[in-house]
Amino acid sequence: MHAATYVGAKTLTVIEREPELPGSGEAQIEVAYTGICGTDLHILHGDMDARVTMPAVLGHEMSGTIVAIGEGVEDWSPGDLVTVMPLVWDGTCPACRAGNNHICHNLDFLGIDSPGSMQASWTVPQDVLVALPPGLSLERGALAEPTAVAVHDVRRAALREGEKALVVGGGPIGLLIACAARAVGGDVLVLEVSEARRAFAETIGLRAVDPIAGDLQALLAEWTADAGADVAFEVSGAAAGIETAIQSLAVRGRMVVVAIHSSPKPVNLFRVFWRELTLIGARVYERPDFEEAVRLLASGAIPAEQMITRVDPLGDVAAAFAELESGRAMKVLIDCQSSD
Repeated sequence: MHAATYVGAKTLTVIEREPELPGSGEAQIEVAYTGICGTDLHILHGDMDARVTMPAVLGHEMSGTIVAIGEGVEDWSPGDLVTVMPLVWDGTCPACRAGNNHICHNLDFLGIDSPGSMQASWTVPQDVLVALPPGLSLERGALAEPTAVAVHDVRRAALREGEKALVVGGGPIGLLIACAARAVGGDVLVLEVSEARRAFAETIGLRAVDPIAGDLQALLAEWTADAGADVAFEVSGAAAGIETAIQSLAVRGRMVVVAIHSSPKPVNLFRVFWRELTLIGARVYERPDFEEAVRLLASGAIPAEQMITRVDPLGDVAAAFAELESGRAMKVLIDCQSSD
């Protein structure tokens, strides 16, 4: 079978490898689609060479069909449509003992720390499987993982119906957060500098504005009746985005830190003090987030078809990565059953 691997030096290659038969407690999945995300781009750029083992099979946003199960697997059968919550924890560290398995001190993130789904066949522990309903296409199902990120972010914010939710950054995750916030009744505004991304946000029914054009503070004052936003999601990863999010919050507002900041950024702690703001970290997801993500995708609350810009065969993986990196695409999927 074919697998897409990162071999270092900004290089991807498609290799032949033998399918791994399922052992005890495992399931073998025929992978239909794997999405490319920002983390995969970071790996390609060499930013995570200290963490990945080369050649590294990438991919963790996926959908597929179980084709075989190992001994002791009782709740799953060949033919089941599934996605994977790609987290394996040790169950013994302080975080796990406190019930926070998803931020295990020794977390194995499948597709980063161990082989991922950008291959025709993927064998995983049964505990990471999440069922997809029959009415949900496998293309849409491949968006379950990034949607689960968004659901977790919104849940961490404790966003309530009618609250003003500001999303700073209108990339794929930002727009999924906006959709998840809208699904719980939030009044959502997206800030995004890219005209193309703003235009796309409008096509899926979101209000999006350019934060550096016009009088942003006047716009926010009008939107919130001078109170400020109840919640701000910082998804841009930029120092300016952090400052905008902090400045836009109401008294006792909450800022959810979604973007991964690889280097420390300044935070206006005086504003945090003055308005009694709350800063909230949000990392990956928990199983209820994944299950809610699948529900939102099946219900149509997440406009998956519109967010999938293109689907490329596994053999064209390098071109697919280049398309995502260009900024022209929202979500690019790899058809893992097609090598041409």
